[in-house]
Amino acid sequence: MTSNTLRMSTLFLRTLREDPADADVDSAKLLQRAGYIRKAAPGIWTWLPLGLKVLNKIEAIIREEMASIDAQEVHFPALLPREPYEATHRWEEYGDNIFRLKDRHQADYLLAPTHEEMFTLLVKDMYSSYKDLPVTLYQIQTKYRDEFRPRAGLIRGREFVMKDAYSFSIDEEGLKKAYYDERGAYERVFQRLDLKYVPVFAMSGPMGGSASEEFLAPMPIGEDTFALAPSGKAWNVEALHTPELPEIDCSNTPAAEKRATPDAKTIDKMIERGNADKPRDDGREWQASDILKNVVIAVKHAEDADHDEPWREVIVVGVPGDRTVDMKRLEAQFAPAELEEANEEDLKKHPELVPGYIGPMVLGPQAKAAGVEDPIRYFVDAHVVKGSAWFTGADENEVDYYNLVYGRDFQADGTVEAVEVRHGDMSPDGSGPLSFERGVEIGQVFQLGLKYSKALDLKVLDQNGKAVPVWMGCYGIGVSRVLACIAETHHDERGLAWPTVIAPAQVHVVATGKNAEAFEAAEKLVAELEECGLEVIYDDRKKVSPGVKFKDAELIGVPVIAVAGRDTVNNGTIEVRDRNGENNVAVPVAEAADAIADRVKALLA
Repeated sequence: MTSNTLRMSTLFLRTLREDPADADVDSAKLLQRAGYIRKAAPGIWTWLPLGLKVLNKIEAIIREEMASIDAQEVHFPALLPREPYEATHRWEEYGDNIFRLKDRHQADYLLAPTHEEMFTLLVKDMYSSYKDLPVTLYQIQTKYRDEFRPRAGLIRGREFVMKDAYSFSIDEEGLKKAYYDERGAYERVFQRLDLKYVPVFAMSGPMGGSASEEFLAPMPIGEDTFALAPSGKAWNVEALHTPELPEIDCSNTPAAEKRATPDAKTIDKMIERGNADKPRDDGREWQASDILKNVVIAVKHAEDADHDEPWREVIVVGVPGDRTVDMKRLEAQFAPAELEEANEEDLKKHPELVPGYIGPMVLGPQAKAAGVEDPIRYFVDAHVVKGSAWFTGADENEVDYYNLVYGRDFQADGTVEAVEVRHGDMSPDGSGPLSFERGVEIGQVFQLGLKYSKALDLKVLDQNGKAVPVWMGCYGIGVSRVLACIAETHHDERGLAWPTVIAPAQVHVVATGKNAEAFEAAEKLVAELEECGLEVIYDDRKKVSPGVKFKDAELIGVPVIAVAGRDTVNNGTIEVRDRNGENNVAVPVAEAADAIADRVKALLA
């Protein structure tokens, strides 16, 4: 008969009294100190017996919820050939974020960061008719990403466990149904895990597709900032859209005027020069929000149909002078290209850009109208509205424009979301000003649409016998990251405090002292708890002090602690308390197992 008891005397475990020197968040400190994981290399972790028990329970809950929506489990290799990823251009688009390697025959492989291509090809290999659809497949698999700077223990690693699911439907309506089925399953998973979450509208990024939502676990250590509207809706800042601002009537705005502005290369110097040389007609002083700041950006494109190798493009983005460019938000709109601020070499190739005095009149539509072939593309932020008048560069050294009006005097190649979002900015749904929180991404759902089926020629015959591409959805949960987030949100100064549903055991029995009767009572209690179907950690170590045993029990974080000590046993009782220190009671020895089972049942309710 298999025992449900882990004995501390033989358990592969060493707890630590001090935090590991390189652990930077609470979950990383406690999971190592309590003996759940050990570090193998930066961003790479060894799972120990207690850690695997928790991980397996999380996976079991995910599998149950996947079964509830008729998703079927498969399992792919982590080592994959180059060709499928090349067909979808992700071999290049992922850049340095994937591990690439060659075998002894010099064939290219990668360690999979995600498996869209393989799922697509599997369905293509096996299904050919609309009668085969819909189908949803999933796996729980180890994934790999070459993180530049792994951090936060399991939260941002280079090897991690992920659940990824893919739905295949004959039409867009079927895709949307699968999307909302999966979304509902995710909510049930996180609710069962007692993990707070916020569904957040998100960008699809390299995954492609249309609609996408992230599930973020709110916590201060989160790398993602999300915006909350009074309506309760939330957005990742990269996906946040500025509500369309009304056009300004510029019929009374004076004609644009070019003036000398010596020593005015910065916003502060421009304000100083404007107030000294050209006071405003409305009586207030010039301020940063009156200035159109033109930022030069380098766009790093992957190779494409027109370029045999990666190539670099310079663009300029006009933003209000009181706003800072948010490179992540801006980059999301140019994905899969990467962005960085232009360097000196970029500027040398474009002498029309005069540092400190860059304006729109030599860019985009203005340059094209002047006969410039292939001019620098010019974009404006969404806060630059038609009819707005600006104090901005005149593309000559120490010369600026006053009253240069967008829509009247200059145009742009497009509008982008370029600046940092601020507290008080209006929410996209118009319900009121935004507030901001930080969170860790624990899941994401995508309506991929036809991107991968077209790239990999996944088609089936429809009702009319016509070959049509299959509509796909993609749905991921970071399983190991979820475990870390639960540890991050379920602990106190003494150690971990697991939700009962995923704890490595439900009860931690501690026998203390040198009294043989205490150990005999503890052994009897453990046997009775096993008969009740409970999982137990039993601290049966003979030469370990009570203080060390209590500290280990609190560090490990099992929800119920039962103590059989000399005094309690002599009094005919077992001390039972919750891990949080509450509900501390002395229970008669004969009634202890039933009382503990009832308490566990209540915690699971």
